[in-house]
Amino acid sequence: MADFVFKGVIPPISTIFDEHCKFDPKGQAKLIDFLIERGVDGLFFLGSGGEFTQMSAEERKEVAAQVIAQVAGRVPVLIGTGSPNTREAIDLSVHAKEQGADGIVVINPYYWHLTEDNLRTYFTSIASAVSGLPMVLYNFPALTGQDLTPQFVASLVQECPNIVGIKETLDNIGHLTEMNRVVHAVNPNFAVFCGFDNHLLTNLLAGGAGVISASGNFAPQFTVNTYQNFVKGDFNEACKWHQYLLQVPRAYGLDSPFVNVVKEATVLCGLDIPTNVLPPTMPLKPEAKAQLKALLTELGLIK
Repeated sequence: MADFVFKGVIPPISTIFDEHCKFDPKGQAKLIDFLIERGVDGLFFLGSGGEFTQMSAEERKEVAAQVIAQVAGRVPVLIGTGSPNTREAIDLSVHAKEQGADGIVVINPYYWHLTEDNLRTYFTSIASAVSGLPMVLYNFPALTGQDLTPQFVASLVQECPNIVGIKETLDNIGHLTEMNRVVHAVNPNFAVFCGFDNHLLTNLLAGGAGVISASGNFAPQFTVNTYQNFVKGDFNEACKWHQYLLQVPRAYGLDSPFVNVVKEATVLCGLDIPTNVLPPTMPLKPEAKAQLKALLTELGLIK
């Protein structure tokens, strides 16, 4: 595989809150330790599953500082710093760098549909403000309303050497394979991560770096074993584990946003952490929780 800055399984980790919607460092540390012990290759905080959109800039800074200290260099830490406000995104990115993050993940502004020039300025301004710190783009057009095309990403990579990867969160395998093909022509070490669990093997076969998907919180064995066996060349074993990943997205339809689903699944799979979520998300309804439990049982995650 290419010499990626980041690679493998990097879960977009849930942010843990107490019953008063305040950050819960003890619960967060428990989830961090659990995932590191199970062999993940890094941790991504304050992504969509980390509820960054429901948090103030100061709350995001508090979480970033705490989790970087809690991980303490055991695995690479990526901090989500994107915002519709470029000044805020720069401020959060600089803060993450100062706290010792190994990299940042930057989603494009949502609400406005930007011209390509304005979108380019957004990303290049952030990359320039944290020169030397690796930056991963975050493409989630279903939520931002604007796709980052392979050609656009390739041009950014040529302009900003610290833009080293992208998280592709769209259910389009063709887009994923084209992103690998087009951007690798510019930089073979550019790391393409899939955001959908069930795209992991396709991404690896296309030359991608790995996966940043929600199941890593509650079933890291699925993604870790798929990735590690692929790297070893044991494709039969990789396919065996990937079959579980093909079924995982069924859980995400139980609510929207599904951050409550991920937290409930983590608890059902045996980790005692609070499942509190920030509004407008509500606790998972009993009937949805029953459906989730049935799926996790089907996948062999609980008995």
